[in-house]
Amino acid sequence: MLEHIPHWLGKALSGLRAGADKLVIARPELGGGYPALTLSSPAFADGGRLPPRFTADGEGISPPLTWGEPPAGTASLVLIVEDADAPTPQPLVHAVVWHLPADAGRLAEGAIVADGGGEAARDVGRNSYFAEGWLPPDPPTGHGAHRYAFQLFALDADAGDPGETPGRSAVVTAMAGHVLAAGVLIGTYDRGEEASVGPSGTAAIA
Repeated sequence: MLEHIPHWLGKALSGLRAGADKLVIARPELGGGYPALTLSSPAFADGGRLPPRFTADGEGISPPLTWGEPPAGTASLVLIVEDADAPTPQPLVHAVVWHLPADAGRLAEGAIVADGGGEAARDVGRNSYFAEGWLPPDPPTGHGAHRYAFQLFALDADAGDPGETPGRSAVVTAMAGHVLAAGVLIGTYDRGEEASVGPSGTAAIA
């Protein structure tokens, strides 16, 4: 959808970004100061570019994720994926997965899909488009690189119930005060700048 925004408009909006300080992992009500949980992907390095197949320019499926053993007392995990650089007041939510088993260790490629209210092991929540499943990265052309934050939280057994097919706000409320550890993995994606055109009508070499 956002690929249809004119390049000039995307560039004009390049300074408008939600900001990493508004990501869920930075929310003060979660407590902070908890141990780090290792989170990685076999498809991209931390801080590296997401392969197009995981975006709106490709198949639009969710990437595979793996993580280390959570701390003792972990009852479940929750994954929230947000775009810290969306030209919106709050980061754009690309995925919410609630109640992952504590011993899951991984999510397979393409696993974040609508589940109609939850599977036996987990519940895929709503993204910012109010739909279940993975919202493929779709940054505006000319807006520059976007940081997609994959945030994983280990929760204790007393975490609240966010309801069926929860959104970000309900999940944050349910997690508050119950996070035992957290990890973050950053994938980036952008739609390249158009080449400038010189007075002779030939494209300039960047």
